[in-house]
Amino acid sequence: MKFNAWFQCINGCSGRHPLNEIIYRCPQCDELLEVQHDMDLLKQLSSEEWKALFKDRVGRHEWPYGSSVWGKKEWVCPNLDNANVVSTLEGGTNLFWAERLGNQLGLSDLWIKQCGMAHTGSFKDLGMTVLVSMVKQMISEGKNIRAVACASTGDTSAALAAYCAVAGIPAIVFLPRDKVSLSQLIQPITHGVLTLSLDTDFDGCMKLVKQVCEKNDIYLANSMNSLRIEGQKTISFEIVEQFNWDVPDVVIVPGGNLGNVSAIGRGFEMLKELGLIDKYPRLVCAQAQQADPLYRSYKSGFKKFEAIQAKTTLASAIQIGDPVSVKKAIKTLQTFDGIVEEATESELANAVGRANLTGLFCCPHTGVALAVLEKLVNQGKIKKHDRVVVVSTANGLKFTDFLHKYHTGNLEGISSEFAYSPINLPADYEKVKETILNNVD
Repeated sequence: MKFNAWFQCINGCSGRHPLNEIIYRCPQCDELLEVQHDMDLLKQLSSEEWKALFKDRVGRHEWPYGSSVWGKKEWVCPNLDNANVVSTLEGGTNLFWAERLGNQLGLSDLWIKQCGMAHTGSFKDLGMTVLVSMVKQMISEGKNIRAVACASTGDTSAALAAYCAVAGIPAIVFLPRDKVSLSQLIQPITHGVLTLSLDTDFDGCMKLVKQVCEKNDIYLANSMNSLRIEGQKTISFEIVEQFNWDVPDVVIVPGGNLGNVSAIGRGFEMLKELGLIDKYPRLVCAQAQQADPLYRSYKSGFKKFEAIQAKTTLASAIQIGDPVSVKKAIKTLQTFDGIVEEATESELANAVGRANLTGLFCCPHTGVALAVLEKLVNQGKIKKHDRVVVVSTANGLKFTDFLHKYHTGNLEGISSEFAYSPINLPADYEKVKETILNNVD
């Protein structure tokens, strides 16, 4: 059976655009596009047939279906030739039962979706495999694409660099100088990608990359390109499949450029329309207080949205004041009875400190989501027996500088409530024994 998908305006304007067309906005109203699937064709298979097909592909190495994204190829990018798939067998990340942390917060059913356990250390791989694969297909069809480019706060650039290196396609990344971690900076460099460190913030990088891509046969890889959203929506598929097709009560997602909130919503909508689930979770978007334009809009009932100048935050990947996918995110949150909440710098840092003492190893953005979780539990908006999934977006190893400063008390303005430090001792048995017995119950 031949399935089909295309680009279409989120405002419902007429006109369909093939996925191999270089287009990012609606020609009629200049709004963002989204990928639409021929749902009537997809419905020709029953929900049980889809479940059986997906189960048969999990963990296998028949190209490209061993990937958790390409294992759902019919629901993601059916128009793509398998020969053009660029994959690192992404997805399939751990759903961690955070029992100890949940007990501390007053929850009995808390889970952390570990999207940072990925090839480049973040959820961005899920969308980048789709986008770079389509670029490879377009190049094979003769389209003139000199390179692929993105603006980034660190994780998008890492994913773009890695996937373009796998495919042998030139890439360019625009980074805000001194606003990404060293680990994030080194990722595109080590893949030999043209790395531009610019004296601006993410929003400034985004403005420049759009200008460059518009006029120079360079393909735009940011999440305003809906191919990225198609890969990222598989987070929802994975969560439900890992719960044996049950739906959690609440899903909490850190929000910066807001593509992931939109993507996760799209995933649940598709599951419900095809009959694999019968309800939606409640979606929560967690923002850093230093970069909270969506939270401000939420407080007004989404009656207005105003971009802001984002302030410096430890959660650097979501330090975005003018998010590209804001309209998609608002629409999604309205559909999912959504909540937007924010976390201060102290709250997010100490949320990481607490969580890591229970065996997690969180990035600061996950800390934002965990801090928001604690607030919503205290407000009574999340109940003790709710099944809650927090989407952890990146690997804590990318942010060791943040963690080191937290544990050494060197985060300005923050009192580290859960700090630990190594104890320096001479290599003397008696002193070692005394220290151990004084510190171990």
